[in-house]
Amino acid sequence: MHSAEAAIKEPFKLPASIRMLGWVSLLMDVSSEMIHSLLPVFMVSVLGATVLEVGWVEGLATSTALMIKIFSGTLSDFWGRRKSLVVIGYGLSAMTKPLFVLAPTLSLVVAARLVDRLGKGVRGAPRDALIADLVPEAQRGAAFGLRQSMDTAGAILGPLLAVGFMVLGLVSYRGVFAIAVVPAFFAVLMLILGVKEPPSHRVVSSSLAIHREKLIALKGRYLKLLVLGILFSLARFSEAFLLLDARQAGLPIAWVPMVMVVMNVTYASVAYPAGRWSDQISRDQLLWVGLLVLIAADMLLASSHGVKMIMLGAGIWGIHLGLTQGVLTTMVADAAPAELRGTALGGFNAVCGVSLLIASVVAGYLWSWKGSELTFYTGAAFCVLALVFLGWIKERQ
Repeated sequence: MHSAEAAIKEPFKLPASIRMLGWVSLLMDVSSEMIHSLLPVFMVSVLGATVLEVGWVEGLATSTALMIKIFSGTLSDFWGRRKSLVVIGYGLSAMTKPLFVLAPTLSLVVAARLVDRLGKGVRGAPRDALIADLVPEAQRGAAFGLRQSMDTAGAILGPLLAVGFMVLGLVSYRGVFAIAVVPAFFAVLMLILGVKEPPSHRVVSSSLAIHREKLIALKGRYLKLLVLGILFSLARFSEAFLLLDARQAGLPIAWVPMVMVVMNVTYASVAYPAGRWSDQISRDQLLWVGLLVLIAADMLLASSHGVKMIMLGAGIWGIHLGLTQGVLTTMVADAAPAELRGTALGGFNAVCGVSLLIASVVAGYLWSWKGSELTFYTGAAFCVLALVFLGWIKERQ
């Protein structure tokens, strides 16, 4: 077992497979964000979708990825082999990328988006459980933070490439989608060849079913984290609304992906340091700060309509993500016994998935009814509820 001091070592001291998983995440996110940073505007301006339909699609896509994790997580606990499911998940996502190029109607885009997110769901919990298997608890925050940072670095490069191709007039929407196919398939290849699963860390469950005894083993702090995850998800609807807000403010279509670039630059910059800090201080403290930051982003976006202020709001939104997303995952991994780690991570993400679907659909309705202001004010209100619940947890402890 490594000492607690190992948690603050440089990222190259982490296992090679952790670093490789980071590169795989980076490449797949380059591919996905080249598409997703243009997709909401493409759906509205080319395929004739409404903002409400975008809300439904984004909510369903994101929640599909999160909800399916409970099944893949439980399967990885039963099977004892995490990597195979991770490969299947990344492979599914890679195979859907050409569909965005070919889609003539909104229905095929929706189908491709859902299957893409299905792949994300299949790989998510087993990958997170594999990361937890590869490192001791004293390094877990750093490991999750590093992968999250590299994942988000890909989410920076993807929109930048999309903007470059569009601004230079080299390709159309579908041309960008076609180029995005390449890094996705490289990611799968690197995963197959470069990530090693440690046999000594495999813990095989005696049953695939989620029995009452398993649920009892995940009581206590884990149940509180589930409620906290619900409130976080209700407060943070799909980032597609940031893109639509920028377009509504008059940002040219070719430059809309820059909103995601700004958000992900701050996200990537904060995620790894936040993970390391969480190994040394109370993880709850980072969640407090993250919620306050999201409230600031929501209030700014609700009260400002200029492109510069929207970009600033997107950057603050990214700081919130960096402070909270990897830390929440780490807290769930810490709260679960090793033989139920995949199930615990999957269950947490499934609950968050349902909540995020509700949040995105409600955001679409509020936007269509009263405009963007009410959407962001409502997000801030859910942040306040999450702060109250987090304070209650701290008091009970």
